[in-house]
Amino acid sequence: MEDNQTQEDPQNGTQQTQETLKAQLDEEQKAKSALEEAMAEKDTRLAKLEAALSEAKQGSEASTAELAAVKEARDEAVTKYLGMAKAANSQVPGDMISGETIAEIDASVEKGKGLVSAVKKTLESETAAAKVPAGAPTRGESTEGMDNKAMIAAGIKQQGGVVA
Repeated sequence: MEDNQTQEDPQNGTQQTQETLKAQLDEEQKAKSALEEAMAEKDTRLAKLEAALSEAKQGSEASTAELAAVKEARDEAVTKYLGMAKAANSQVPGDMISGETIAEIDASVEKGKGLVSAVKKTLESETAAAKVPAGAPTRGESTEGMDNKAMIAAGIKQQGGVVA
């Protein structure tokens, strides 16, 4: 009987080994299927991301081109504004009005106007201080603002006469 038990053990062990191997094979096939599914999902997601990246690049290129056009238009507008500011403020020397932006141009116009105003005030005060009457110097009192009778009376008085 012992021989029978020894013979059953190898058969029993082989059958168990086959079942174990079959179970492992089933698990590995399931794992392989899961991995293949995960790879397929990854590939799909990668394709979507690449499409989104391509779209973003195209949008970026379009935005860059649009930005360049806007900058060019702004530069042209600022140049025209500079010319108009110089023409509208002819009392300010043209080389005093400058700037790369409208705000800078406006600031330089205001600065120029302030300088011109200060120079005008200085010249006016110097002119007033050194004012010399035109023509012959005045003799006697001024006749400005007098009516005819008062001027005749002033003339008679200057000649030494008496006014009645």
